[in-house]
Amino acid sequence: MTSNDEYVLQILLENQVVSKADADKAALKVAGEGASVVDILVNTGVLSEEQVLGTLAQTFGMEFVDISQVELSDDLRNVLSGDLAKKFKVVPLYVAGSTLTVAMADPMNFETLDGLRYALGRDVDGVIAPLKQIVTALGMLYPEQELSDMDSLLGEISAGEAKGGADQAELGLEEQLGAAQAGEADAPIVKLCAQIIMKAFVARASDIHLEPMEKHFRIRYRIDGVLHEQEPPPRRLQGAILQRFKLMANMKLSEKRIPQDGRIQIKVKNRELDLRVSTVPTGHGESIVMRILDKQNLSLGLPELGFLTDDQQFFENLITLPDGVILVTGPTGSGKTTTLYACLGQINKPDRKIITVEDPVEYQMSGINQVHVHSDIGMTFAAALRAILRQAPNIVMIGEIRDIETASIATEAALTGHLVFSTLHTNDAPSAITRLLDIGVKPFLVASALRAVMAQRLVRNICNECRESYDPTEVELRSLGLNPVENPNVQLYRGHGCQRCHQGGYKGRKGIFEIFKVDDEIQRMIFENNGARELRIRAREMGMRTLREDGVRKVLAGITTLEEVLRVTMGDED
Repeated sequence: MTSNDEYVLQILLENQVVSKADADKAALKVAGEGASVVDILVNTGVLSEEQVLGTLAQTFGMEFVDISQVELSDDLRNVLSGDLAKKFKVVPLYVAGSTLTVAMADPMNFETLDGLRYALGRDVDGVIAPLKQIVTALGMLYPEQELSDMDSLLGEISAGEAKGGADQAELGLEEQLGAAQAGEADAPIVKLCAQIIMKAFVARASDIHLEPMEKHFRIRYRIDGVLHEQEPPPRRLQGAILQRFKLMANMKLSEKRIPQDGRIQIKVKNRELDLRVSTVPTGHGESIVMRILDKQNLSLGLPELGFLTDDQQFFENLITLPDGVILVTGPTGSGKTTTLYACLGQINKPDRKIITVEDPVEYQMSGINQVHVHSDIGMTFAAALRAILRQAPNIVMIGEIRDIETASIATEAALTGHLVFSTLHTNDAPSAITRLLDIGVKPFLVASALRAVMAQRLVRNICNECRESYDPTEVELRSLGLNPVENPNVQLYRGHGCQRCHQGGYKGRKGIFEIFKVDDEIQRMIFENNGARELRIRAREMGMRTLREDGVRKVLAGITTLEEVLRVTMGDED
């Protein structure tokens, strides 16, 4: 019921709202039903929710409100967005001066009011109201978001229904919701899990994180690279939710001691999604992360990646070379795989044979032969590469170069007339050469085979709906490399925050790039085993823009903000 049920029980006992005997009797059911003592007291009718909340209101000096007796104005939607209201599980009641009063069901969650004050930039006061009334009021005030409201399901799910659902993983989410509403199988749990995925899809999340904590079950979505905490279901439903997702991913339900990997293929609003599912045992239960792979992203071309015109033309010329190795570098989550797929989509023609070696195959691409790595049976990157080179491909894509064997085969393939794309984990483009040499590839092979390296990062786009201009400070201008005296009229842009971008000011992401072409002089320096610093100096003399410099161009173009560029490129400058 609240974020600290043990403390609530202590308050109820001290105020003689419940007897010690009733509390002890309810405590005996905790282990069996997976609910708290307070929840059991309410579910069995010993206490009402109004009694509990009324006692807490008196203890904390807050007002207890019957929302059904309050007239909710439509204007309140302009004060508090539906996303924020449902994230914090509050209902806006009225505004007095600069202070917004909201109804909340959990007075023990002290972060609610602080979070709202920070998000809205105004004073926020709280009153207490029953959860069922809050759910009903949210549905009335924000009807367009009814589908994504998790709380509307909780009244349907009792502790006895907290079991794994029937196997409907092959159905689309809309069909699962329809089957659940028709009363099939363990409908509430099925519907709840379907809505977790649906809400993530609507929010454009790339990952869903289900994390058992000591006292609550946390759900977070990664949106534009940043994790956002969502409304959590009661902890007593943790096991049922995790079992349901494991069932959908064809995992072993009885195995909870070792990590497992699985896959969910599902349709959402006529779009096919693949969810790569991973479980890891933790101290409070299995943690599940689901990576959402939207097949529509395969249609991304090079312009959609974020290239400015000159860089796009330069890179397009590189990927049409007849042979050689082209590397994309960056940390995990920097969009390397998406860039490789965009490259393959650009050069995928009927007269070319393209084969990829991936671990795992993230997207199925029409007209391309894709090979899945299975290291446990000996199908490693190196073994797959040896086999596919006998298939006479024109172009080869390797998911990642991880060892000397894979690197050597890739460079030798490039020297025998193949165009090879792959990725490395390095901070900048010139460091890729040092990395290949450290792995053990001979300098003459690197110098002869490597054509170019592109480092990249992802920065969040300013939301177009709430984008606004402002006058930068002198510090900001100097960070952009501009003299404040010589550039007095420069305008920068930022997002004010709106419902479309969940009050964050950003929506979507684009890449910033550092393209390093290997010319004759660079080849000589590689052969002489020069370090990354010398290579970088030479590349800058050739006109290579660093990640920071490309980011600054996109700040001045109004695509992203200076804070974003500094966040992802910190430390990449000499």
